[in-house]
Amino acid sequence: MTRYKINLEYDGTDLIGWQENLQGPSVQSIVKDAIENFCGHRPDVIGAGRTDAGVHAVNMTAHFDLPDSAHEANTVMRALNFYMAEKPVSILNCEIVPDEFNARFSCSARHYKYRVLNRNASPVLEKNRVYWVPRSLDIDAMRSAANKLLGNHDFTSFRATQCQAKSPIKTLDKIEITKVGDEIIFEFSARSFLHHMVRNIVGTLIEIGLGKPYDVDEILKAKKRSAAGPTAPACGLYFIGADYNSMDV
Repeated sequence: MTRYKINLEYDGTDLIGWQENLQGPSVQSIVKDAIENFCGHRPDVIGAGRTDAGVHAVNMTAHFDLPDSAHEANTVMRALNFYMAEKPVSILNCEIVPDEFNARFSCSARHYKYRVLNRNASPVLEKNRVYWVPRSLDIDAMRSAANKLLGNHDFTSFRATQCQAKSPIKTLDKIEITKVGDEIIFEFSARSFLHHMVRNIVGTLIEIGLGKPYDVDEILKAKKRSAAGPTAPACGLYFIGADYNSMDV
């Protein structure tokens, strides 16, 4: 078999997320359909992350295997994009990689950003691509709270109740908050995240920015989802990219 590594972008607005199931179109099913239409094979497509319904990706990494008689990487990329021309998914790059490479398990870091539009007027051009918060937000208060989340913690309070991760303990390597015009951007980096972890953190930080009396130390100590703020909408979340050691690719 020949292993292909692809990088893709997608608009998750009308998708059920990454994972293929019978509930509707997914990123995985769209890519698998394109591969099948191209060469008659329907391999499993493994992604670096399993984004939820409504979540977007700027540069998601995935891999799949095709028989040894398969085509050159550039041919595969052009063919898949041809069959996905009317879909909200596009292949940005394709290359042949060693069999040991795994888009999910070889990943050393994952990066997300969350976009908040903080203005009185509702979004039109950015509808379904940002979380609209019309009330003024205290950036300094959100940054101060965010700093307490850096490092190794038990993130049970920021974990979806249906999360299937074996442990709630994760190491958050980066959380930065910047303001560009009317937009507030949250950036996160970690080796791995819990289900809804980023959206639950953003929802809590937004509440803090609105003046709600949330204490991050107490939230972490409580180890229960009800202690933290609401889950921010999926529309503002983007998978930005995944890191891999050079020897794995």
